[in-house]
Amino acid sequence: VQLQASGGGLVQPGDSLRLSCVHSERTVTYYATAWFRQAPGKGREFVAGAINDGETTRYADFAKGRFTISRDYAKNTVYLQMNSLKPEDTAVYYCATDLGARRVQAMSRAYDYWGRGTLVTVSS
Repeated sequence: VQLQASGGGLVQPGDSLRLSCVHSERTVTYYATAWFRQAPGKGREFVAGAINDGETTRYADFAKGRFTISRDYAKNTVYLQMNSLKPEDTAVYYCATDLGARRVQAMSRAYDYWGRGTLVTVSS
C-alpha cells in the first residue's frame, strides 16, 4: 500500500486548506486512515482518523469543530478539511493506514503504512 498526501501550503490565520491522501490500492478489509502532524521540534501527534465503514471517526481535541475527515470511495482518497487555521497548526502533515483496524488508534505505532508528509504553514 502506498499513500500519497498533498494539499499543504502557506496560508494566513483563519484560512482553510484541504489535504488529500490517495491510497494506491483498494482493500476489502476494514482499515483506518489517519492524519498525524509533526511541528518543528515536536513529536508526531494524532489529528484525525476514520474507518472505511463510513461511520467511525475520531478527532484530537484541538481538531474538533475545525477539522473534518472524509472519504471519497470512488477516488480511494481520504481528505482532511481544515478550517480556521491557526499558527500553531503549522506542521508537516502525514497520512497513515492501519490495515484491519475496526477502531481509530491515536498512537502512530499502530499504523502500518505512511505517506510522505505535506507541509502546512499558517502565518501572517
